[in-house]
Amino acid sequence: GRRPGPHSLLSPCQFLRRQQVLQLYRKILRALRDVPAEADRRYLKDWAREEFRRNKDATEEDAIRMMITQGNMQLQELQRTLKLAKS
Repeated sequence: GRRPGPHSLLSPCQFLRRQQVLQLYRKILRALRDVPAEADRRYLKDWAREEFRRNKDATEEDAIRMMITQGNMQLQELQRTLKLAKS
């Protein structure tokens, strides 16, 4: 018979990564709410969505870990920039 596709079963590790990715995505969207300019906000939101969509089929553990790390760094950078803009 046919083997199930790669998406039907996630290993616990992949499942955890997936949760991490979703969490990161939500955090980024939440941070973007503080972007003062509407146009910038929309641009960044589209960029984030595109970034995540482009990488959603990545299965390589190291690659995913790296993307999560990079995403978190970008998020911190964004938060820092927003904080400076507010003060």
